[in-house]
Amino acid sequence: MKKRRKSIAFALLTVGTLLFAESIQYTTYVKVVKSFPEYETVFEKIPVETCWTERVPVTYYESYQEPAAYRRPQGDTTAGAIIGGVAGGVLGHQIGKGRGKDVATVAGAVLGTLAGENLARQNSATYQTRPQHVARTRYENRRRCTTRYEEKKVRNFIGYKNIGYYKGRKIVKYSDRRLKRIPVTVTISY
Repeated sequence: MKKRRKSIAFALLTVGTLLFAESIQYTTYVKVVKSFPEYETVFEKIPVETCWTERVPVTYYESYQEPAAYRRPQGDTTAGAIIGGVAGGVLGHQIGKGRGKDVATVAGAVLGTLAGENLARQNSATYQTRPQHVARTRYENRRRCTTRYEEKKVRNFIGYKNIGYYKGRKIVKYSDRRLKRIPVTVTISY
């Protein structure tokens, strides 16, 4: 029972101490005994470009108009036939004699009609054209480049490593400049 009372008393004392515990914080400064620069070594990849001129084939297309198919005239050839028939009839009438004069006139008119129609057709005939594309090749100079990477070892400055001692413990602080003192926050709980 006595042992149990001691345990309860100790527990109450611990809880009471924790409930009413306070702490104090303050900053003190520790003298720096060593300060030296620190570097890290890294490998950087540096691009190196190599270029040259190369002759390469280039395809291009030339266009031109090529006659395609003969097209019959769309216009009327009647006027040419009439003029040719009249001219042929007059010519045949002058060539023939007697009864042959009538045959020569008719034959001249028929031949003149055919000739006049044919001339009218030739004068109005057109050719249809269509575009043609022909592939041609020429050579041009082109600049070609490749890039390769070389590794280079580089030392980069990290900062200064400042070392001091507080109550037997080593304190290290990194900074961008040398320090004379290092600030240390001390907490005392009671």
